[in-house]
Amino acid sequence: MFAVIRTGGKQYRVAAEDVIKVEKVKGDPGEIVQFGEVLVVGGDDVTLGEPTIAGASVAAEVLEQGRGAKVIAFKKRRRKNSRRKRGHRQEFTLLRVTEILTDGAKPTVTARPKPEPKPKPAVAAGEDGDDAEDSAAPKAKAAKKPAKAAAKKPAAKADKPKSGSKGKKK
Repeated sequence: MFAVIRTGGKQYRVAAEDVIKVEKVKGDPGEIVQFGEVLVVGGDDVTLGEPTIAGASVAAEVLEQGRGAKVIAFKKRRRKNSRRKRGHRQEFTLLRVTEILTDGAKPTVTARPKPEPKPKPAVAAGEDGDDAEDSAAPKAKAAKKPAKAAAKKPAAKADKPKSGSKGKKK
C-alpha cells in the first residue's frame, strides 16, 4: 500500500517503513507526527482525492531534525565594484513512515524507545591502584632548558652597504 502526501509545498510518494527527508516539521526525534493532506491512497485499488481524501492520514516517526549543506548565493555586477555573497542552510526533518491510515483511524504504532547507552565497567581500585593514580594525575611539564647564547658573527666589511643593494658609487 502506498500514499501520496503533501507537506512543505511538495508531494511525496510513501509506503510503510520508508525513510524520507521533508521540509522542517515540528517534533522532537522519537515523536510520531501525522500528515492529513493525503492526495492518493493506492494498492490493489487506487483512491484519488478531490483534492484530498477525507479521513486518510499518514503517521511517521521523527528520526532527526537537521540542516542541509550550505548553498552559496554569489551575485556580482561587473565593472560596478559590487558583489554580495550569502550562505543558506535549509532545515529538514528525517522521517520513517510507520503506517498509512484510512477512514479516520488513529495511529497504533508508538515511537520506538531510544537505546540506552551501556555503562562502562569501572576499574577496581585495589587491582590497579598505582596505574589509576598515575593516569588521573596530570603529567608535569618538562623543565625548560636555558636558551643558548647566540654566537656573534664577525662584523661585515665596512665598504659593503647594509641594505644589500649595490649602492652609489662616489
